[in-house]
Amino acid sequence: MKMIIDTDPGIDDAMAIFYAHAAPDIDLVGLTTMFGNVHVTQATRNAHFLLDMLELDIPVAEGAAQPYAIDDFEPSAHVHGPEGFGHVVDISSDRTPHHESAAEFLVRMAREHKGELVIAAVAPLTNIADAIRLDPEFGRNVAKIVVMGGAVDCAGNVTAHAEANIFHDPHAAEEVFASNCNLVLVGLDVTLQTLCSEGDFEEMARHAPKTGGFLKQIGAFYLDFYRSVEQHDGCGLHDSTAVIACTHPELFTLEEAAIEVVLDGTSIGNTVRQPGKAQNMITVCTDVDADRVNDLFLSRVCRNG
Repeated sequence: MKMIIDTDPGIDDAMAIFYAHAAPDIDLVGLTTMFGNVHVTQATRNAHFLLDMLELDIPVAEGAAQPYAIDDFEPSAHVHGPEGFGHVVDISSDRTPHHESAAEFLVRMAREHKGELVIAAVAPLTNIADAIRLDPEFGRNVAKIVVMGGAVDCAGNVTAHAEANIFHDPHAAEEVFASNCNLVLVGLDVTLQTLCSEGDFEEMARHAPKTGGFLKQIGAFYLDFYRSVEQHDGCGLHDSTAVIACTHPELFTLEEAAIEVVLDGTSIGNTVRQPGKAQNMITVCTDVDADRVNDLFLSRVCRNG
């Protein structure tokens, strides 16, 4: 499967990118970056840093720096650290961004690989909305877009209602949900069932000292956040769960539903079911075989070197 990951690295983004590189059923053809867990320039630098570690030569196209209609965006430093990788702040790379913007790169790759390209959108959806605005055929050219975002039947993680990726640009998310794209929503309903424990990080470091050791190092910050705020004994495999949903939909319970995004008020960013409505129909993951997803993630990342 040809895949682009639209990302804002980010601890769980690093985990997802390492998984995609290790997965034999994924041909990772590029990354697109944007604001979210960090500012967009940090996201691009972090993506290059991860590719250096993997010794992987693929394009990184830089995208959106701000949401569509919100002026007070600030990165999630308390979740991912000031530079996106926990306590690791010495992050550098000699690579330069791709000459195309994220939206231009997504549109071109979708045309060149019509019906084959899958996008794992694990950041706010501004780049995806930009691509849809740039090319009306974009939604028909991509095979599917799997979105890590939303909290359809559960509480949010930024507010009581909203999940972070949707909350950071609800207007872009609403445009994407209303598009003609083949969308799969992998939200907190399932990603908080797939938890990565301290023991899992230790196993990754033992079997893959370079990449697994790095994930253990940055994962310590993430685990501390989950212990203090979410009261979970482990951190969510959020972005990795979405990447796994691209290739292993059989591990998920899927439902077609009309979903709208709340665009103002105290519930802004909420992803709300609209029963009986025929528009904004997308595929929603409502449950997951968490043990099999976790085992798949761990077994592949442990072979990543």
